[in-house]
Amino acid sequence: MFKNTGTTQQKKTFLTSVQLIVFFYLLSVIIATILLSLPVGHKEGVKLSFIDTLFTAVSAVSVTGLTSVNISETFNHIGVILLAIVVQIGGIGVMTLGTAIWLLIGKRIGMRERQLIMTDQNQSTLAGLVQLMKQILTLIIGIEIVGTILFFILFQPYYDTELEVLYHAFFASVTATTNAGFDITGSSLIPFSHDYLVQIVTMFLITAGAIGFPVLVEINNFIKERKYLERYTFTLFTKVTTTTFAVLVVAGAIGIYVLESHAFFEGKSWHETLFYSLFQSVTTRSGGLSTMDVSEFTVPTLLFLGVMMFIGASPSSVGGGIRTTTFAVALLAILFYAKGRNTIKIFKREIYPEDIQKSFIVIIVAMVLCTTSTIILAITDPMPIEYLFFEVCSAFGTTGLSTGITGDLSSTGKVILMLLMFIGRIGVLSFLFIIRGKVVTEHIHYPKEKLIIGQ
Repeated sequence: MFKNTGTTQQKKTFLTSVQLIVFFYLLSVIIATILLSLPVGHKEGVKLSFIDTLFTAVSAVSVTGLTSVNISETFNHIGVILLAIVVQIGGIGVMTLGTAIWLLIGKRIGMRERQLIMTDQNQSTLAGLVQLMKQILTLIIGIEIVGTILFFILFQPYYDTELEVLYHAFFASVTATTNAGFDITGSSLIPFSHDYLVQIVTMFLITAGAIGFPVLVEINNFIKERKYLERYTFTLFTKVTTTTFAVLVVAGAIGIYVLESHAFFEGKSWHETLFYSLFQSVTTRSGGLSTMDVSEFTVPTLLFLGVMMFIGASPSSVGGGIRTTTFAVALLAILFYAKGRNTIKIFKREIYPEDIQKSFIVIIVAMVLCTTSTIILAITDPMPIEYLFFEVCSAFGTTGLSTGITGDLSSTGKVILMLLMFIGRIGVLSFLFIIRGKVVTEHIHYPKEKLIIGQ
């Protein structure tokens, strides 16, 4: 009897929390593939191949937005609604929605479920996780409702009937908030390239999704406790990620303006230049929507945008990439080392050495993945290298911007992008934890010896 109990326990703990989360996302991809392959969701006469269906499903679950088919020409209203549901699951996260379902059916949230939630949301403690899930779900749904209302007002001149306006407003709000980057106009936000109000609302929704769920929760708590401002202190995570996010958006806009001032922006008014630069900078955080054809940008700008997408959004958000805090910690480590410091102190706090080590591990692994993928694509799909690099970074950053080559890629090329989208969504560390063994306590240590590094 003791032996059977042990076997049962082993079966229960066979998969780690990270492996279970990855399994749930893979299961979501399978279900999404089945849903999106249903003929009832396709326009008449459309035949969607398995590889294109799978690619769209992975892109939706990873909330990337890269597509090998034209969404507006492939899916009817039912198909678009199914796509929106899949995007919602991928954006909010399987554990957040799972927790909501568990609570609705009255299921007790046990220790195992709390460990899964903690892993999915990159939390370091089990305390308050259920309440956190409630807050995240409420905030995201609330933001999407506000976005739908605003778009419903702003889209009135563009569509004929109220139902059509609501249909487009709903999908635009969901795809912007979740940073999915899908569009049902057939040309992203190019029809709204001179509608700055639509762009402002879209940038707000993209930022809300990409800034990080913990940041949204803290801002919400700050607003609720505004009468007691002296008692409320933002966490180091919120301070670092919001500062980095803002700096990247501003730096991105300036970079795009400088690189395109004598190219795409030549002859355009100051306000056109401002909004083209700002919107494309915001969307590289993970939005994927664009107000222009990015293939019109020069090669230096495409490479610059590729790097911005490689960095991606904030941790515990709907976005991918190496994440903003990873970039910030690595950059701070370099700056402090150059000053002769062995520790990083910021906002009156000191960063753990383990977090510094993780940041460089994530960056190096991500660079290897993206470099290797670009080389393989250059072999399987001989196209301009800057286009391939852009596509790879867009997939890894779960951004969804494209120069228009996605549909022309070979099956091998599409599989590579699918893998990058999936890894970008779950995170590099989670990807490594899938194959990582159990943490072993070192009882034996050898004498340490210096190595010559970087000289």
